[in-house]
Amino acid sequence: MKRIVVIGGAESGSGAAVLARKQGFDVFLTDNAPIPQRYRKLLEDNMIVFEEGQHSLELILNADEVIKSPGVPDKAPLIQTIKAKGIPVVSEIEFAGRYTKAKMICITGSNGKTTTTLLTYHILKNGGLNVGLAGNIGQSFALQVAQQDYDYYVIELSSFQLDYMFKFKADVAVMLNITPDHLDRYHYNLQEYVDSKFRIIQNQTEQDAFIYWNDDPIIQREIKKRTIRAKTYPFSLKKDAGIKAFIEDKILVINTPDQQFEIEQEALALRGTHNLYNTMASAISANIAHIRKEEIRTALSNFKGVEHRLEKVAGVAGVEYINDSKATNVNSCWYALESVNTPVVLIMGGTDKGNDYGEIEALVRQKVKAIVCLGVDNTKLHDFFEGKVDEIRDARSMKEAVDLASNLATKGDTVLLSPCCASFDLFENYEDRGRQFKNCVRNL
Repeated sequence: MKRIVVIGGAESGSGAAVLARKQGFDVFLTDNAPIPQRYRKLLEDNMIVFEEGQHSLELILNADEVIKSPGVPDKAPLIQTIKAKGIPVVSEIEFAGRYTKAKMICITGSNGKTTTTLLTYHILKNGGLNVGLAGNIGQSFALQVAQQDYDYYVIELSSFQLDYMFKFKADVAVMLNITPDHLDRYHYNLQEYVDSKFRIIQNQTEQDAFIYWNDDPIIQREIKKRTIRAKTYPFSLKKDAGIKAFIEDKILVINTPDQQFEIEQEALALRGTHNLYNTMASAISANIAHIRKEEIRTALSNFKGVEHRLEKVAGVAGVEYINDSKATNVNSCWYALESVNTPVVLIMGGTDKGNDYGEIEALVRQKVKAIVCLGVDNTKLHDFFEGKVDEIRDARSMKEAVDLASNLATKGDTVLLSPCCASFDLFENYEDRGRQFKNCVRNL
C-alpha cells in the first residue's frame, strides 16, 4: 500500500490527509506545532494517524510521497532531508487535482488574488454553476475533492503552492500582476519568484485560456521569453489591438470570442483602479465559462468586498478609518494610498520580507502626514522615511497605534492600516491584525 506523509496539520494538510485516506493510502500526518482542535477532530473522525509538537523521522522517511503544506519553507531541515532521500514532495493542490475532473480556474498575482478569486466565484455561483472555492482561501481543495462533487473550482494560488505543482493543469490561468514579494523564500532573487508565478501556465494546451494584465512590465517581458500554448486574453485600461477587456468612455468592455459584454464603471461594486483590473479578470473568466451577460452584470454590481482589503471601518470625529491589513507587501500599500484622496496617517510595519519602500515614496511624500510604525523592529522604516514625512511614531500594540493615529489625524483625514509587512511579529496573522484594528477603532 502506498504510504503518504503529510507535513502540516492545518487547513491544507488536514484536507490532504482526509483525501489520501479516502483514496485508500496509508496516511501519516506530522506537525512540529500543536494542531488546532478542529483539525485534530477532522483527523480523528477520519481515523488518520498523526503527531504534533515533533517530527519523527522514522515515520516520515519511509513515505512513498510527501504532501507539503505551503507554509513550510523549502529550507526547513526536514524538507531538505526528505529531498535528499529522493522522496517526491508535492503540494495539496497537485495531489487533489489527480482525483477530480472539474474545470480549474486558477488565479495568481502579487496583489488582488483574493478579491479576484472571490469575485469570480461569486459570478459563477450566481450564474448557476456547481462551483467550489479553494486554494489559498476558504476550505482546502483536497477536502472538497474528498467530500463534494463540483464541476468547477475557482482556486487562489500563492507562489508557495505553485512551487510544488507539476502535472496539475489550469483550464483558465489568471495572472494579475507581479511585484517583488516573499523574496525571503526565493533567495532574494526576483527571477526565482517570477518563475514560480509562471508555473500557473505549465501544462496548458491550445484548449485552455491565459488571462493577464497587459500593462505589467514583468509579465510582458516574461511572455516574450516563453512559449504560451493557451489562448491569450490580455486586459488593460486602454483599448488596443488584441486587448480583450478595457475601459472606454467610463464603460468596462469585455470583447472575447465567447461574447461581448459592457457595464458602466459606476455600476461596479468595487472601486479604485486596482479593482478595475480584478473585475476585468473575473469578467473574462465568467465569459469563458459562458455565464450570461445579465448574470455577470448583476454579480459585478452586488459583490461585497474582501475583509481586511481596503475595508472601511468607521468615521470617528470626521476621520475615516480603513483596514487594509491584507496589504502584506509594498505594492499593496501603493494601491491603498493611490485610492485615498485625503491626507493620510499611515499605520505600517511588521515582519519585513525584503521590502523596497522606494515604490511608495512619491505617494507617501504627496499624501502621508504621519506614519505610525507598528512592529518589534522599526529601524528600516525610520531609516527610509525620516525627513520624508512630518512625524514618525512607534507603537508596540494595536491599541497604542490606533490611539497615536487618532491623535495625529484631524477632521477630513484618513487613518489607513496598510502595513507592507507580514504580521507575525505581534499578531497571529493579518486577519488577527485587522480584527484588532477594527475593535480598537470602534472603541475610540
